[in-house]
Amino acid sequence: MTQLFERLAVAGVGLIGGSLALAVREAGLAGEVVGFGRSAENLEVARRRGLVDRITREAASAATDADVIVLAGPVGTCAALAATFRPHARSGTILTDVASVKGGLVPVLEARWAGIGPVVGAHPVAGSEASGAAAARGDLFRGRRCILTPTPATDRAALARIRALWEGVGARVEEMSPVLHDDVMARASHLPHLLAYALVAAVGRVEIEGRRVLDYAGTGFADTTRIAGSPAELWRDIALANVASIRTALAEFRAVLDRIEHLVVDGNGAGLEAALAEARALRGRLRGD
Repeated sequence: MTQLFERLAVAGVGLIGGSLALAVREAGLAGEVVGFGRSAENLEVARRRGLVDRITREAASAATDADVIVLAGPVGTCAALAATFRPHARSGTILTDVASVKGGLVPVLEARWAGIGPVVGAHPVAGSEASGAAAARGDLFRGRRCILTPTPATDRAALARIRALWEGVGARVEEMSPVLHDDVMARASHLPHLLAYALVAAVGRVEIEGRRVLDYAGTGFADTTRIAGSPAELWRDIALANVASIRTALAEFRAVLDRIEHLVVDGNGAGLEAALAEARALRGRLRGD
């Protein structure tokens, strides 16, 4: 495949950042892939696994002469990372990210990167509850959706290059505004994670006549709560960065839960079956991404 960049720096070589770095290397999309992070141990795993060409904990070493810098840390760290890299970036360097919240972040990044180069928001809709460089895989984005979130200020040439980057690692790319992205993801991603954590919290410490309920949980409980194994730091930042949309999504969920509760309490078997059948049919429409 055609090389897109001479040097690509990935700040945060975890599941998403590490997988992107590996996929870029495997596809030959960059002449050099640099891994930047705060954990020497995780960076060493990335180096040993061949996710990157070289590793560094120094901002200057990561940003100097990079064509594009990918912010792949928790959303709460992205603005500070941009400020850290700014003094070392050359003119024209593209700044992009992989965060799952965009409405508040993209304008901040545009302000932090003003006078340096273009900013292109991106969110690959892929991942798992695993974390760190050890969990990275080169096929993580293949066939998955990646959402780009341009604003009126977005440079169209830079947008095209970031689109080519994600298409080059196998993603299906589409565009939407940052605000629309956050409204959609609050329901499709952020709400399910918070519900999984809440379900574990609701059941996890309950004992009935000396028996710990969690000891009796089967595969259904495990499947439903799998994503509650995701890093708490990551989902703390996401929730706090998308408060308005998540609050609306939670209210919508409460309304549905209240309806199901009333059907159960009222002994309305026909109504309950209809509600569950409708949900089952909707579940069958999932594309898996």
